[in-house]
Amino acid sequence: MLSTAAALRASRPDADLFLSMDPDHMPWGTHTPEQIIDRALAGARVALDTASSLDAVVVPCNTASVHSLNRLRAEFEPRVPVIGTVPPIKPAAAAGTPIAVWSTEATTRSAYQRRLVENFARDVSVTPVACRGLAEAVESADPELIAEAVAYAAALTPPEVTGVVLGCTHYDLVGEEISKALSGRAELFTAAQAVATQTLRRISAGGTVHTEGGGAGRVRVLTSGRPATLPPAALAYPAGRSLRAGAASMPDGWTSC
Repeated sequence: MLSTAAALRASRPDADLFLSMDPDHMPWGTHTPEQIIDRALAGARVALDTASSLDAVVVPCNTASVHSLNRLRAEFEPRVPVIGTVPPIKPAAAAGTPIAVWSTEATTRSAYQRRLVENFARDVSVTPVACRGLAEAVESADPELIAEAVAYAAALTPPEVTGVVLGCTHYDLVGEEISKALSGRAELFTAAQAVATQTLRRISAGGTVHTEGGGAGRVRVLTSGRPATLPPAALAYPAGRSLRAGAASMPDGWTSC
């Protein structure tokens, strides 16, 4: 979620963010759809309980969006808009040249991703790449594990591919490593900015963004329901460091998501 949260903070630095992480149950990609739905609902509910009110629930995870958006919307909308994350297959396919979709094993095998390909890339050669271990490697911020997982996915990516869809928001954080592994031959397509833009559009349609007294918004973290601080691994990435200032100024007991 770091890339999406950083995009939101860059667009609205005065907005307060709750980052509801779930390290106790990572990786989500190996869980059943019902387990993923349960975890997504739990994360959203604890954020709402902590905040008392939310302007929006953002699901900055493709795997969670694939399985849980309908249940989240049934519970929270229309009072709180729910914004999901969709692999940016449509813009990647616009050039009409071969693309690859890098995503978790769960998202790769989902009917949801297959429908996106059928709807937006029917006339384009699309290679699904199940990125074994990449989300977990990014979560750990271990350079060796990241390099190994990126190399594995790059080896599955045909040389004629000119665009790579990053179908997991974790992958955004290692875009430079991915580009290097692909020898710079493919453009990377990410969803973070589009999700941030859609979130602010939905909030504006329903009112104003709540802030706490003006100035820079606060970043509050929940880890599997517990108040926490940004994990050290998050600070290994520019997106995580961009959120640190808001998190550092929080009073004791608050967390970020």
